Amino acid sequence: MAFRRQLQLDIQPLILLLFSMVSISYALSDPEILLKFKSSLTNHTALKSWENSSNPICNGERSNWIGVVCQKGAVLGLKLENMGLSGTIDANTLVALSSLRTLNFMNNNFNGSIPEFNKLTGLRTIFLSYNRFSGDIPGNAFKGMVRLNKLYLSKNRFTGPIPASLATLPRLSDLKLDGNRFSGEIPDFKQEKLHVVDLSNNQLEGPIPASLSKMNADMFAGNKGVCGAPLKACEATVTIIFPTSTTPADPRENVSPNFMNKISMWIIVIPIVVGVFILLAIVAFVIINQCKKPLPDPKLKAIKVEDRASAASSNETKPAEAAPKLTFASDDDGDKFDLQDLLNGSAEILGSGCFGSSYRTSLPDGTAMVVKRYKQMNGVGKEDFQEHMRRIGRLRHNNVLTLVAYYYRKDEKLFVCDFVHNCSLAVHLHAHQTLGQPGLDWPTRLKIVKGVAKGLAYLHKELPSLIAPHGHLKSSNVLLNESFEPLLADYALIPVINAESAHELMVAYKSPEYVQHGRVTKKTDVWSLGVLILEIMTGKFPSNFLLKGKGNGEEDIVTWVKSKLGDDDRETLLTNLEVFDREMGAIGVGDGKTMKQLLKIGLSCCEDDVQKRIDLKEAVGRIEGLKLRNMSNDGEFFSAIASDCEEDMKW
Repeated sequence: MAFRRQLQLDIQPLILLLFSMVSISYALSDPEILLKFKSSLTNHTALKSWENSSNPICNGERSNWIGVVCQKGAVLGLKLENMGLSGTIDANTLVALSSLRTLNFMNNNFNGSIPEFNKLTGLRTIFLSYNRFSGDIPGNAFKGMVRLNKLYLSKNRFTGPIPASLATLPRLSDLKLDGNRFSGEIPDFKQEKLHVVDLSNNQLEGPIPASLSKMNADMFAGNKGVCGAPLKACEATVTIIFPTSTTPADPRENVSPNFMNKISMWIIVIPIVVGVFILLAIVAFVIINQCKKPLPDPKLKAIKVEDRASAASSNETKPAEAAPKLTFASDDDGDKFDLQDLLNGSAEILGSGCFGSSYRTSLPDGTAMVVKRYKQMNGVGKEDFQEHMRRIGRLRHNNVLTLVAYYYRKDEKLFVCDFVHNCSLAVHLHAHQTLGQPGLDWPTRLKIVKGVAKGLAYLHKELPSLIAPHGHLKSSNVLLNESFEPLLADYALIPVINAESAHELMVAYKSPEYVQHGRVTKKTDVWSLGVLILEIMTGKFPSNFLLKGKGNGEEDIVTWVKSKLGDDDRETLLTNLEVFDREMGAIGVGDGKTMKQLLKIGLSCCEDDVQKRIDLKEAVGRIEGLKLRNMSNDGEFFSAIASDCEEDMKW
């Protein structure tokens, strides 16, 4: 028996070795792993090329498979956003990709519980925003993911408490949980590198941890029960503790009569004092609200009055009709609200543009929305208008502002969108000093240009029947979110704006081809992109946009840039020339070369001769190829995955 037992002990290591050799010999290759992963997805026609590809996945830094990111011949990440994918994200299969560092599944149709990402401990970034994931996230869902740098779960349907394991991740820098239904208190995040925490529009409650007290207040908006800096202070609570005894004996034993008399007195006095304070607080609250109740903007409230008047006059001849309602641009926009919810909130005017005023208002749950009024749309019929709105409502992209709802009335229209917290690009380029803010640095400007190019390319892809899918691209129509990611606004308006107003006010009608030949082309948006690039690089406002009617070549920013550059092409001159905005800060020689390349792209987009002007595909490709020093080639998506070093997440 002893010999047999010893023989078993001696054979076990050999058996384990044989099994490991067998498993190694049958390990799946990277193409087999990805095809197995694809089989867990549904509606994956966008990945059809994977099965037909005879080429290796990666050739150095270049990928031969759509949506696959490569580095040094290995699969570094999957960038599968905006592909209409659904099904299951099979983390068990992806474990076999040892070099996998980043996953991007934004703007798809995934639903159900969050995948088991904690099995992929090497991940640096996870982007799942704008899907339909739901349910509670387990508290340990991110346990052990010590390299995780960015987590985006915005605009899903998650519920329950924020996972406690997120507060333990040492490298976490960006956390976006906005637009879900998380509840409970906010964990105490103490990571030193954490600079973006967006918890807005959830159902959270309780005090904001001191570690987050310096965040922007908008990061907590839309949570009724949250208090503390940077929001209003939490209400103080009074707790009265009475002496207790652990024995059934008379509590007055061993206690002096004087002490008992004092206790009896305080038992009577304290409730009286507390009651008086509560009463005074209620009275003060009523007085303050009567004196300082915010006055709604009369222009926005006028809609409510006019609708009531219209309904009243209508009631004289026929039965009462239902109150005017918003039409939601998509069935997938989460919780619905009505026009009355917007009108009941106090309205703050954000500004007046070419076509009307924009107002910030709030829903009953505190969610900030923007309502924009248009009066130059009364030449389009209701059916044509609604059909165009349905097309716009289906658009979903990280760099395009989503239309949430609209309101139709013959003489004016209302567009409803989410409030974007960081103002417009025009404000940051031309009014930042008034706001006491620093100018945009060079890396941020390049990031904005890349985002604008992506958003514009998406509009041209999704709206091919429009000659100029944007038609009104300018810096005031580029909004910036809290991480300075650009969102295109006021796009696709040409089909619904009155022709006279469009010709007089819209950017497309200031292009050289319209000024000289009276026509708009597919390359008109490219010209607008070029002007925007020059504005971003120079900090100079394109003053010809201020003119009504056709543009004026005398004030053309393109002419000004060309006059400053002349024929000298030396990099040392270009990096110090006055053509570049000094607000970008110190620029190295390597960055100067990239800046020069971007300036040339802008000028190529602004060619007066449409035939010589580059097309949008070429412009976007050249912009995407621009790199910052010590930074990989895709801004937000790659900023945390350059290397395994501690400093690899810095620009």
